[in-house]
Amino acid sequence: MKVYALVGPSGTGKSHRASMVALEKNAEAIIDDGLLISEGRIVAGYSAKREATMVAAVKRAILADPEHARLIKEAIARLHLSSLLILGTSAHMIQRILKALDMEGVPVHWILIESVTTSEERALAQRIRREEGKHVIPAPTMEVRKSFSGYLIDPLRFIFRRKGRAVMVEKSIVRPTYSGLGRFYISDTVVTALVMHVARQCPGLYRVHRVSVQTVPAGLSIALDVSLSMSGNLFAILKDVQLHVKQEIEMMTALNVLVLDVVARRVVPTTIVQSPKQLA
Repeated sequence: MKVYALVGPSGTGKSHRASMVALEKNAEAIIDDGLLISEGRIVAGYSAKREATMVAAVKRAILADPEHARLIKEAIARLHLSSLLILGTSAHMIQRILKALDMEGVPVHWILIESVTTSEERALAQRIRREEGKHVIPAPTMEVRKSFSGYLIDPLRFIFRRKGRAVMVEKSIVRPTYSGLGRFYISDTVVTALVMHVARQCPGLYRVHRVSVQTVPAGLSIALDVSLSMSGNLFAILKDVQLHVKQEIEMMTALNVLVLDVVARRVVPTTIVQSPKQLA
């Protein structure tokens, strides 16, 4: 196993530079804040950025939990990885991670953040971290969203030139739970009202009878009971309702919709004259 370590103080842009350094060094995967990332996918681990306190985040980042470390080790073996880029704030942190992965004694190729960034870039990264509480995860937004339901995630894309060819790199910007800027919550009552509003906009839907919302850490489970108008393919109408509600709720709330069940309780003939799409 060839191990590269990108080392620098917190908030100096290590995660931002990780993808480029991995490409330059031909590292097959990145370990950053408790996540194992390979080929733009989060393949194992839990992010330290989801922890409620800074102390818990540090423990998560150094793989202090044996079960967490086991998942990372199994993924490394399963993917037959031969090279890794590990991010850390110090040589001691890198060694703690290697020990957790049973990789003590493996030679490490050290890369200082100062060697891949300018002083201006590091100062900007620290200002953004300090004033806005933003962190970078070196994985695409669609991948990160699976593990960060309810977080505001912004994509960051840029072109990186390597050996004469352009390579598109996408990363994600999040604000961790332990950020001092505070938290936000969206209650189930609000989600229920949003689901009703969005569903009523769907063609072919006559009435929304009931909406049930359950919130879990990974996202939302939603169930709708509806009546349909006899105006087209009923299964197509249900599918359109399901897709439209899922897309709109995820867009408006940043929460992952894990399950969305739509049940047709009645089919209403189009000859019935009544105000459509009202709540029973």
